[in-house]
Amino acid sequence: MMKKRNLVSLFLLLQLLAFNSHAALFDDKEARKKIIEVEASTQADLASIKKSIQALEQRVNAIEAITKGQVLHDMQNQIETLNQEVARLKGDLEVANHAVEMTQQRQKDLYGDTDTRLRKLETAATPVVAATAPTDTASVSGTAVAATPVAQPNKSTQEFQTLELADGLSREAKHKEAFAAYEKFLKDYPSSPLVPEAQYGLGYSQYALKSYKSAITTQQKLIAQYPESLKVPLAMMNIANSQIQLGQVTSAKKSLRDLIAKFPNSEVTPTAQKRLKALEAIK
Repeated sequence: MMKKRNLVSLFLLLQLLAFNSHAALFDDKEARKKIIEVEASTQADLASIKKSIQALEQRVNAIEAITKGQVLHDMQNQIETLNQEVARLKGDLEVANHAVEMTQQRQKDLYGDTDTRLRKLETAATPVVAATAPTDTASVSGTAVAATPVAQPNKSTQEFQTLELADGLSREAKHKEAFAAYEKFLKDYPSSPLVPEAQYGLGYSQYALKSYKSAITTQQKLIAQYPESLKVPLAMMNIANSQIQLGQVTSAKKSLRDLIAKFPNSEVTPTAQKRLKALEAIK
């Protein structure tokens, strides 16, 4: 009985070992199968990735070829075109600058010729009276008309002496210094009865310094603010002379005609008549 039980136990043990061995064998095959499947999938993925990398490399190479080739070529062509355009514009600018210089020179020659012809025509009609600084008479051939300040009861006043100093500088042809002196007087004594004298002297200095447009503006201001001043005819004559220097012959003729019409008895009127006649004789 005991032996029989032992045999049964032994048999059961052998069956269990056999089963375990079979199960172990089965699990090992499945694991290998899974590993093979994973390796196959991995190889496929790697192949796909390699293909993608190769495609990207081809695209990069194509882009580099385009960039190094046609694009750079096009950019070089554009740069060359721009350089040619810049060179052309520089040439046009040089031509334009030369034309401006020639025009300016012709204008200077024209103004100089006009003034010379005026002097000759006026000299033939009457002796030349020089005018280098403010006086009470007009210049016949000179390019400016000036006047001294009206005598004041008290010549020892500071404002009179200041204006007298400015007139002295003008008579000495120190026009920059005279301009500064007249300007200072107008600033220091804006309500002085001598303001018209200083205003005219300022315009005269501007004319002498060849600031013709400024001279016209200054004299126009004098005429507008002090229409009853004795300096108005002189200011109008100075305006006409400035306009002549600027080549504004038509405006100069009008200024002279207005002067003659408004102040027929002024000492400067005969000179204005001669200058107007000379201008009208110039063709």
